[in-house]
Formats: sequence, structure tokens, C-alpha cells
Amino acid sequence: MQLRFHIACVEITNLRGTIYLVDDDPDFSDAVRRLLEMAGYQVRTFSSAEQLIELRLSEEGADCILLDVRLPAITGPDLQQRLIEHNVELPIIFLSGYEDVPTTVRTIKSGAEDFLKKPITADILLSTVERAIDRHRSSQQRRQAREVLDANEAKLTPREREVFERITQGKLNKQIAHEFGSTERTIKAHRQRVMEKMQARSLAELVLMAHQIRSR
Repeated sequence: MQLRFHIACVEITNLRGTIYLVDDDPDFSDAVRRLLEMAGYQVRTFSSAEQLIELRLSEEGADCILLDVRLPAITGPDLQQRLIEHNVELPIIFLSGYEDVPTTVRTIKSGAEDFLKKPITADILLSTVERAIDRHRSSQQRRQAREVLDANEAKLTPREREVFERITQGKLNKQIAHEFGSTERTIKAHRQRVMEKMQARSLAELVLMAHQIRSR
């Protein structure tokens, strides 16, 4: 068992996240599980990559994966590549009892959150897990916000899209009306529908949305 920590007796009231731990060392796995559970995480343990693959893993079941490098049959880095191929973007923290620079570089370049060498202190393990989950959740929130923005933009008619562009460029209703050969009243109606469809509560918010769309 390669983990150094002291488990304090604390009462956990809020679940901080779910972690999948994949390691074929039962003593190490049990020690890590107990530490994480005392820190408020739900933990599912697996002794091989195959067991995890059988779950048909998606991003819905877990918040983070702790993954041993040297697993039997399918190694940790091999499992990472399979998850990438299936578009599973959960943060992966690799665990290894050996100094392996090429593997470290390869897994980090492939998107691993971190690479921890055993023995691992409790503070380092917990802080790494917390940081990985926080970053993943922030990334999810940004992605969900982009999806909502894209879906709202898709609701705009071609004319509303043109009005949206000009409003967020700072043009006045009368300027847009003159450009389109329309009435100011018509432009005001288009503007109101743009605000509603984009779910914008103010012009400033609408301008920010336009900036986000243009910077993609």
C-alpha cells in the first residue's frame, strides 16, 4: 500500500462528487476509497480497466477517474485513449509507483489532469481531485452555456439575425430602419423578438452574447 495519510473522524453531510478508482492493488484501493469517502466523495472501485469499460462509461456517472498506469491487460493509458475515442471527457488523474517520463508526457498531452507518483500524501491527493472536479464542472458549465446560446441563435429568422448583428454593433433603430428601407416601428418589433429569443435581459447582455458568438 503506497499512501500516506491519517483519516480523521469527520461527519460528511454533502456529497462532493463521484470518483471512479481503477487500481489492481486492493490495499491501496481500499485506503484511497476510505480517504475519499471521509472527505465527502462517493467512490466506486475497479480492479481492471475492463470492469470500467463494461459500464459503457459516460460523463453522467462520475466526476473524476483515478487511474493506475500499470493495469493488467488494458493499461491506464490504453483506457484513456478508449475514453477519448468515445468522447468521454471526464478528468483523469493517473497514479503510478514508477517514474515514467514518456508515459507522463503522453498522458498529459492526451488531456490527463495530473500524474501522481506513489506514495501519495492525503493532502496532495485530495487537492488534486478537488481541482480536477472544479475544472471539469466549470468546463461543463461553459459548454452548456454555449449550447444554449447556439440553440437560441438558431431560432432567429434571417431578418432577426441581421437586426441582431446591427444592434450589437451599436446602431440605433432608426439607422437600421433606414438601411433596410423599413420603419423604426418594425425594427423595434424585430429587436424585441431578438431579445426574447436570445433570452437577453438587457442590451449589454445581448452585446456579450454577440461577442461570444463571434469569438468562437
